Amino acid sequence: MLIVISDLHLVDGTCAKPISASAFRLFAARLNEMAFNASWRADQSYRPLDGIDILLLGDILDPQHSTLWLDTNPGDAGYVRPWTDFHAPQYAEKLNAINQAILKYNAEAIEILRHIADGKAVRLPPADKRGRAAFDTQEQAAVPVRIHYMSGNHDWYYHIPGPAFDRIRQETIRAMGLVNPSTPFPHEVKESETLQRLFAAHKVYAQHGDLYDSFNYNKDKGRDAATLGDVFAVEVLNRFPVEAQQRLGQEMPTGIMDSLRELVNVRPALATPLWISSQLRQNNVSLAEQKKIKEVWDEMSNEFLALPFVRAADRKFKLDLVDGLELIVKLTDRFSFKTIDDVVVWMRKQFGSDEITFAKHALREDAFLNRSAQFIVYGHTHHHEIVPLDSIPTTPHPTNQIYLNSGTWHPYYDLAVFKPEEQKFVPYQVLTYLSFFKEDEREGRRFETWSGAFSD
Repeated sequence: MLIVISDLHLVDGTCAKPISASAFRLFAARLNEMAFNASWRADQSYRPLDGIDILLLGDILDPQHSTLWLDTNPGDAGYVRPWTDFHAPQYAEKLNAINQAILKYNAEAIEILRHIADGKAVRLPPADKRGRAAFDTQEQAAVPVRIHYMSGNHDWYYHIPGPAFDRIRQETIRAMGLVNPSTPFPHEVKESETLQRLFAAHKVYAQHGDLYDSFNYNKDKGRDAATLGDVFAVEVLNRFPVEAQQRLGQEMPTGIMDSLRELVNVRPALATPLWISSQLRQNNVSLAEQKKIKEVWDEMSNEFLALPFVRAADRKFKLDLVDGLELIVKLTDRFSFKTIDDVVVWMRKQFGSDEITFAKHALREDAFLNRSAQFIVYGHTHHHEIVPLDSIPTTPHPTNQIYLNSGTWHPYYDLAVFKPEEQKFVPYQVLTYLSFFKEDEREGRRFETWSGAFSD
């Protein structure tokens, strides 16, 4: 049995909060139930599983959303950001500090993963002579669980090569109970022979999905490179609440400051100005105070746009994301947040960030085209879905190819798709996992998914 989960976004607590440890306890309990069910075979006999593989499909630990990146400023000695030279010693030092903070802040959740990996979570009754579960015995067998980690766009740092990063990975492996070696965590299956064998056995092809998001992946530079998404996250989403608190914390209602700290949980990220203006309205912030908030936004955003990394991404004579981001900032010099809102809505439509499904990309995967995979799996979008791709007539049963998205384990505020200009956000927490079965497991069933949501 192969289980796929993604987009846990376990942060260090300096930027909003991740999903609670109760989600991991729920998963551990369900894992034992799933293992028992999967031990019933297609011929109706019971034979305990000899092992379970869990694939963490990227954006599991989230070093990107940490205010520790903001300890230095441009021009300072030791200045480091996700987009500065990762060969510099201070880069690995900063990542190590953030990684340790993440592991500490999420100690309870990570301990549950370690408990699972140590073979303490899944125990099954043996089979009796009739091929049934022997419930009349105290004997139970521990089922080995192997946890594999693939990297995405928020945790691409674990894909960086080098001894200093090997040590960070080794600490992560120890804490989480991973079976990965300390070499770079794979971003694509071609980087891991272990995953290639695992995917082939379950007729699965999986990757995080950031390959198809130009805001968070640079196809020319590859995965060992920062993107505009990293800069926007650190210099806008992470920094704006810090600056607003430092400058205006005593003047603003408590509610607005608490809301600003949730910026990292707003989906999509480019809807941030919509979130700010909606919270200003809901907290009855006066026009005078709104002006002060906007002045902080103006100053900070201009500094963001002036960063050499952002300027280098701006392509001459072609409308791109940098132009759209710049348009937002320039408008703030004279207009209200409402005007910014209109531009954000336009940007989402112009640059395709309204696209929720990545199913069309699955149709171009080699594993789909050559029929080697029955299931194409991505994460990244946070939107769990199942999309039929094709059905190939075969005897005695057709082969069905399906795209699945592994969703997320995450609390966030999602921009309503109905009239987004009205700035309506829906808060909730979600938990999704996918299960794939090989040979005769789960009475011959090939896959199943579970997705739940709960309110704050």
